[in-house]
Amino acid sequence: MDTLTAFGLFAVTFTMICYVLEDRGNHWVLLFAGGCVLSCVYGFLQGAWPFGLVEVVWTGVALRRWWRGRVATPAGPHV
Repeated sequence: MDTLTAFGLFAVTFTMICYVLEDRGNHWVLLFAGGCVLSCVYGFLQGAWPFGLVEVVWTGVALRRWWRGRVATPAGPHV
């Protein structure tokens, strides 16, 4: 396995783990966005530019979800 393939494997595995854990906290959504960036870089380096473009879109979607979740997070119980 060459370095680029190993990087791609890491990127998509990291992204998948973050996606699975999104319900545990909004920080996982932000990490998912980071994984999408890594997958995007892999796609362009590998020469699969359609994959890279799709990952750019997923990065934007994830960042929007993270931002909305951050803003919508309740402050906690009022005393």
